Amino acid sequence: MPKPRVPLALAIAAAGVPMFMASLDNLVVTNALPALRDDLGAGVTELQWFVNAYTIVFAMLILPAVWLGDRYGRRRIFLAGIAVFTLASAAAGFASDPAGLIAARALQGIGGAALMPLSLALLSDAVDRSKRPLAIGIWGGISGLGVAAGPLIGGAVLEGWAWQAIFWINIPVGILAVPLVLRALPDRRGPRRAADAPGLLLAALGVLGLVWAIAQGNELGWSHPGVLAGLIGGGLLLVGFLLRERRASAPLVPLRLFRDRSFSVSNVVGFGMSFGMFGSVFLLIQYLQIVQGHDPLEAAVLTSPWTMAPLVVAPLAGVLSGRVGTRALIVLGLALQSVGLLWLALVMTPTTPYAEMVGAFIAAGVGMGLVFAPSSTAVLARMADADTATASGVNSTVREIGVALGIAVLTAVFTGAGGQLTPDGYVDAVVVAVGVGAAVVGATALLALLLPSGRALAVVAPSEPEPAESLSV
Repeated sequence: MPKPRVPLALAIAAAGVPMFMASLDNLVVTNALPALRDDLGAGVTELQWFVNAYTIVFAMLILPAVWLGDRYGRRRIFLAGIAVFTLASAAAGFASDPAGLIAARALQGIGGAALMPLSLALLSDAVDRSKRPLAIGIWGGISGLGVAAGPLIGGAVLEGWAWQAIFWINIPVGILAVPLVLRALPDRRGPRRAADAPGLLLAALGVLGLVWAIAQGNELGWSHPGVLAGLIGGGLLLVGFLLRERRASAPLVPLRLFRDRSFSVSNVVGFGMSFGMFGSVFLLIQYLQIVQGHDPLEAAVLTSPWTMAPLVVAPLAGVLSGRVGTRALIVLGLALQSVGLLWLALVMTPTTPYAEMVGAFIAAGVGMGLVFAPSSTAVLARMADADTATASGVNSTVREIGVALGIAVLTAVFTGAGGQLTPDGYVDAVVVAVGVGAAVVGATALLALLLPSGRALAVVAPSEPEPAESLSV
């Protein structure tokens, strides 16, 4: 059946606006954390869970959402995700204590899980195959911009109103997105697979156990029985998940996808960048407020060279990837991010002038923009139509786990180094944590050299999966 011809801009808007909303809420609360601490009486562990309650649930449920979309209609599940996300945003805005906000953020994660992977699958279904590389490149830029711009938008809204408004702004966006989706995106289904309930349970509990243990390690102690149970049990459950998927007749994640080098290395890139960069952003935004005394809007404006650079760079990277190849742009982008983080770690003091930091912000922002679009293109470069939603779901899951673990681990490094949420107790520890983030992103740049060389592979959609490219080099 031929695909309907939908104007490219309309299809991108319909798929991109809800996805941007979900991406934005990864880190939109970071600038509000000091206000949330004061207003709700939250401690450092609860501050982590204001972010991680969203990202963990998001990561746990992406693949089930893909399965539901393939079985019952991708647009139908996408619209359900918009509705849940919008209602949960309203609940977050009315939260009056840390537990209520954490619960609302978890509900947002349920809705957001349907938005990220299905938006890319719906966009691929809506546009002509010849326009798909451009559409995916722009989609990647919008996705990355949503995560990176979260602190800026959160700070601006917080300054002009109150922390509750960072959630309330999602309500009109969600309402307006519904008719746009109905107008522009076709409701298609993927392969009708049986539910892999054991695989889902193993993956969800494994991710939850690991992230909870890392987030609680410094508070409870790394030898605490609960922490050890989370670390060991979570790891074993994830190993069990891989064994299950290898043998299942209808796996939640077909492991054959990872035989494609472009797909598998792109997932490593997504995890490493999310871990190092967004774990560092979580701490750096608070440095500008707690240590240097800037209000939320000032902190957001000061970091805008970092957070807004992808808006300009990502579309250009999407165009250039077809000429110079995805590998060159991704490696360069990761290297710039690592340099930016290391730069900040070396110059941060309680009184560091902004002029000494702005170059690092620019390097990190340009680097992020160089990675977002090419990595999205590389993920789907050789995927069949039947695998598009699953491949996107795997990549979204990996990146969200990277965000959650990055925040948890780097916060654990921060607290383990003696960090406290006070001007005198923050700097020495945040330098160590951001240095770790720089090292992770730098190592990811080296691994990105394993990506296929040459010009970017054209995004194809064969009726059957093409032979996967070996990881051997």
